[in-house]
Amino acid sequence: MNTAADHNERALPVSLLLAAALTGALAFLQVYSIQSVLPVLMRDFGVSAVSAGTTVGATVLAVALVSPFTGMVSDALGRKWLIVASVLFLSLPTLLLYGADDIRQVWWLRFLQGLAVPGITVVLIAYIGEEFDGARRVRLMSFYVSGTILGGFLGRFLLGYLDEWLGWRNGMLVMAVLSLAGGVAVWRYLPPSRRFVARPQVAQALKTLWQHVHNRHVLSACALGFCVLFSLVGCFTYINLYLAEAPYRLSSAQLADIFAVYLIGMVITPLAGQLIMRLGASRTVSLAVALSVFGVLLSLSPPLWLVILALALMSTGVFITQSATINYIAQHVSEGRSLASGLYYMAYYAGGFTGSWLCGIAYARGGWDRTVVVLVAAQVLAMTIAAVLMMKKPAA
Repeated sequence: MNTAADHNERALPVSLLLAAALTGALAFLQVYSIQSVLPVLMRDFGVSAVSAGTTVGATVLAVALVSPFTGMVSDALGRKWLIVASVLFLSLPTLLLYGADDIRQVWWLRFLQGLAVPGITVVLIAYIGEEFDGARRVRLMSFYVSGTILGGFLGRFLLGYLDEWLGWRNGMLVMAVLSLAGGVAVWRYLPPSRRFVARPQVAQALKTLWQHVHNRHVLSACALGFCVLFSLVGCFTYINLYLAEAPYRLSSAQLADIFAVYLIGMVITPLAGQLIMRLGASRTVSLAVALSVFGVLLSLSPPLWLVILALALMSTGVFITQSATINYIAQHVSEGRSLASGLYYMAYYAGGFTGSWLCGIAYARGGWDRTVVVLVAAQVLAMTIAAVLMMKKPAA
């Protein structure tokens, strides 16, 4: 007879590692896909860079708003069914984007996409945190983060090329089919929970929420998450517009190729698990954010190959930071993990929305140079959080 303890002692099967990576990829396949066609949306709908850029922010805003509530629902009702249902729901607004008539409709459909994402990200992190311990949890979490990186890359890469081959509207149809197929695969290969204990009481959920918002570990992780996605969304949204202009004038497919730098992060992030275990979350984050700062500053160099290298360094630092942060939450939170993950993602995606908005204003007023100033400011704040809040010892 297999028990939860036996389950946790066995070596992680390849199917489980791949299921975690696939689920992470499906969560982010749609979130940032539209970034590679922002110049096309500006042309087709006759809108400004800020208006086009807010279609990225629409999705992350929705994720921020519903993440804590998704955590409460999952803590009360379960894990796997909510993950599968959320992946399947993603296909609906993606399908409807085919017929969008103006940028407002694109915004609202992108917002609907974002409503489904916490049902994948928040719940899967809680699932991993309660089903696995120690190095096994770190490894599985690293595969999940690698999957999110792959999904972020594939979304941008596929839609960029689909726009050139079929047009972005037909490309949305293809993306919708991928979400449907992915939902079936997750249902088939993700094991059911063995350690989940339902906590349906609203009073208990509110009590847990109160504890989380007074927990130094949760608050520092949330603040760090805000800065992380602020930087990533702000950078990769407006670098597209920068590279679509003179002297680069890259097409949708060429912009899609730029996102191949994400694949570097996919390789490095699983290896980051060893770095996290050796140095701890705070030191790992400080080093990773420093790498990101260097990358952002390097993007000011004119040669295209240096810009690409800069994006690789910047994104790699962000991915390592994210992996360290979600492991930090799993390590320091034992009750209401899904709710804690929801709070983290609320702050994380609020940062993404804020980054798309403030960096859009910066880009409109001063181009990429001023955008870099805003990005570096957010990353310096992240380093301060890691060095001060995450390192601070609780009072005796």
